[in-house]
Amino acid sequence: MPWEFASNLEVLKSSTMSCKTLVCLLFLLLLKLAVSTSDDDLTFNGFSGANLTLDGIASITSNGLLMLTNKTKQMKGHGFHPSPLHFRKPPDGKIFSFSTTFVFAILSEYVGLSGHGIVFLVSPTTDLSNALPSQYLGLFNSNNNGNSTNHVFAVELDTILSSEFKDIDDNHVGIDINSLKSNSSHTAGYYADDTGSFKNLTLISGQPMQVWVDYDGRVMQLNVTMAPIRMSKPRRPLLSSTIDLSSVLVDPMYVGFSSSTGSVLTSHYVLGWSFKMNGIAQAIDYSKLPSLPRIKPKARSKALDISLPLASAAFVLMVVGAAMFLVRRRTKYAELLEDWEQEYGPHRFSYKDLFRATKGFKDKELLGIGGFGRVYKGVLPTSKMEVAVKRVSHESRQGMREFVAEIVSIGNLRHRNLVQLLGYCRRKGELLLVYDYMPNGSLDRFLYDQEKTTLDWNQRFRVIKGVASGLLYLHEDWEKVVIHRDIKASNILLDNEMNGRLGDFGLARLYDHGTDPQTTHIVGTMGYLAPELARTGKATTITDVFAFGAFILEVACGKRPIEVNAEREHIVLVDWVLENWRRGTIRETRDPRLGEDYVVEEMELVLKLGLLCSHPLPAARPTMRQVMQYLDGDAPLPELSPTCMSFSSMAMVQNEGFDDYIMSYPSSVYPSSTLSGGR
Repeated sequence: MPWEFASNLEVLKSSTMSCKTLVCLLFLLLLKLAVSTSDDDLTFNGFSGANLTLDGIASITSNGLLMLTNKTKQMKGHGFHPSPLHFRKPPDGKIFSFSTTFVFAILSEYVGLSGHGIVFLVSPTTDLSNALPSQYLGLFNSNNNGNSTNHVFAVELDTILSSEFKDIDDNHVGIDINSLKSNSSHTAGYYADDTGSFKNLTLISGQPMQVWVDYDGRVMQLNVTMAPIRMSKPRRPLLSSTIDLSSVLVDPMYVGFSSSTGSVLTSHYVLGWSFKMNGIAQAIDYSKLPSLPRIKPKARSKALDISLPLASAAFVLMVVGAAMFLVRRRTKYAELLEDWEQEYGPHRFSYKDLFRATKGFKDKELLGIGGFGRVYKGVLPTSKMEVAVKRVSHESRQGMREFVAEIVSIGNLRHRNLVQLLGYCRRKGELLLVYDYMPNGSLDRFLYDQEKTTLDWNQRFRVIKGVASGLLYLHEDWEKVVIHRDIKASNILLDNEMNGRLGDFGLARLYDHGTDPQTTHIVGTMGYLAPELARTGKATTITDVFAFGAFILEVACGKRPIEVNAEREHIVLVDWVLENWRRGTIRETRDPRLGEDYVVEEMELVLKLGLLCSHPLPAARPTMRQVMQYLDGDAPLPELSPTCMSFSSMAMVQNEGFDDYIMSYPSSVYPSSTLSGGR
């Protein structure tokens, strides 16, 4: 009996252990089922009837397109799968492998221009209400960009070069971890299977393209591949990177898309999407994808089909009448168009459209008057896009072909801190330049003639960094070197988010085509002109840096570079700030309207950097790349001494012989008789 009881006890223990094991196995199986439901395997061949979480201006069109943004400026849109997914496997919490593929298209109103891009993202939340549009792509804002607490993984299809995020170009694919400064990036395109050669793809071409994102959780390998639609997935990925997502992805997470617009009317679409956890995403069925809209749809009236036979005689009369009307109006809308301009077609606007856009260049549409002409607000009749039209007088035909070619070249500049030059029109002795319209006007309106400040320090510092970023792009990051030659507060325009954009870039330099370089007059505005300009007459990137120095002092101090006091003496801002630095009171030069609401370290950095950029010796000035490093905190400002920088700007202006030159902006020039007084 004792033996039999003991034997039965061992059997019972064994049975008990088997039950425990069975229960554990059953629990693990159920848990795996819980985190590997059908929600982890998503396929959308078009989005008609799809249950997605949408916000911003995102919507699903009647034919099943996921339209993240429409033709609206400075907006964002998001589309998420509504149920969160589990990216970690129990019990060790390692990251699952996952795979996704999607087809997208970006359609713009203008050839070669667009808003910002599209992002596939994995996020712990669908609430991105605090994110900004434009260069932030609807993901982050200036405060949280780069924070590890974001827990966001993204693959960006970026169509605008933002120097502050170290973008490689304005047409790239990037892998983003908690920040818009990509871990790795590559110009958009693919590697051909047969030759291995790289084939470029233009993201804003308006053509559908496909992207594959594959993450192997075991080896932590992330591959991003893209190709034109209907082409099989290339064997070699565009981007391949080893990334540990264990510190990035929490549990659970949402998957979806984000997009944003800038100042150019652009629509961002996703046509189809497939996602799978622990496997390869299902192939998209191209035959089921919805069609993209035509950029400029042309609807045909049904009345024509019914009444055309009956109305032919009336139509002839209408044509004759219209022809007579056009003859009478010919001189009103006459413009110059030569054979060599055919290649610039997309950049050429008709005078008729610009005339209508500005309501006949009426004074009530006048935005301002500058040294080169008048600027009018306009609304293009077809696209309803708001533009600014500058009328430039250019009587001489000498060098006109090169002049227009360079304008079109400048029109290819794309940077969020530059006012976009959209195109041009020539008419008789007049050149019309078409720009983005900036709703908040010029920066000087917010610095002067205001009883109290309307720009706080954070906004001012952001404007300074933005203009610096734009200048760096002009000087070093574009395919050509562009010298601005007239950097000042009145040429800095503010968009609807109060971002600073440098306007009239390149125009001063371009305007000198056909002139004798030996006799070219100085172009610019007094107070921003580097002293060596009077001696050489040659503008360089370093003379731009001098003007930038005067500009940032202007922003920090709320004073113009040269002002006249009650005793009719000229006060030079650079000298005044330098003298206060020598006295140990440099912070007292700040705009008094700021009060104590500013960052001390940033203020001192801007004031000292302004002096360094305005150094009388060209070799002592930094480059714009160094300026950006100082402003971003990536490099310390050199040790400076007010003693070694001592100089009198007004005296140098006199000694360099500025009195012998005529400035390009008469309203900004101090007469030579007043300059002789000095300080």
